[in-house]
Amino acid sequence: MAEIEIDGAPADPARLAALGLLNYGHFTTLRAEAGRVRGLSLHLDRLVRDCRTLFAAGLDRTAVRERIRAVLPADGAPVIVRVTVYDPGLGLERPSAPAAPALLVTTRPAPAAEPAPLRVRTTVYRRELPEVKHVGLFGLVHHRRQAQLAGYDDVLLVDEEGRVTEGATWNLGLLAGRKLVWPQGPILPGVTAALLEGAYDGPQSHRLVHLSELADYDGAFAVNAGIGVRPIAGADAAAFDPAHPVLAELRAAYRSVEPEEL
Repeated sequence: MAEIEIDGAPADPARLAALGLLNYGHFTTLRAEAGRVRGLSLHLDRLVRDCRTLFAAGLDRTAVRERIRAVLPADGAPVIVRVTVYDPGLGLERPSAPAAPALLVTTRPAPAAEPAPLRVRTTVYRRELPEVKHVGLFGLVHHRRQAQLAGYDDVLLVDEEGRVTEGATWNLGLLAGRKLVWPQGPILPGVTAALLEGAYDGPQSHRLVHLSELADYDGAFAVNAGIGVRPIAGADAAAFDPAHPVLAELRAAYRSVEPEEL
């Protein structure tokens, strides 16, 4: 199995270096198992939409599916696949030049066990172009690093007005009893969050959530394609029940989403 390819060929160092030097592009991350992916159509929609936004170019959905299929293990073992779209020929001096986006596809083993609950620290930070899943991760990694050095597991972002938005690489869900609340704000629309919203049959809503309100909730969780539903045990001084009974319902609801064939 190839672990990293560019347009279906082993990654050429010169073409790969272009991504690191310019750091302009976008991606999606998905979990594939036995040739199937939950939310595949939404992942493809994201790639097509973001390619149009960043490069003013179209993207062949069929080609993306072919490139993903090509790197999957023959035994169907679960893997995390990242599809990055960037232009190896684009330069720092003239990024407005007509783009010819390439597909960089990487894989890594999927986590074998459910991760432990998170303890997160809040910080004021807004991603550039938050509606796009772009490769500009410096700020997110920096704040995650600072949170971990302070004894936390990760960082939860808050905007300039004190509204809770999202995690470094995940969406946030909050629980008040059985009611699920999705924070509104400058947030990346998550594929896994969208799937979970459609699968959960309990009450839910989207609303602005201020930092001062976090302690009013009795449950919280992080959600993305790599981790599924991961409990949050605390955010700053606010404590949540990592064994909240609705979390089991949410995991079951997410598992009930039928994966799509690649």
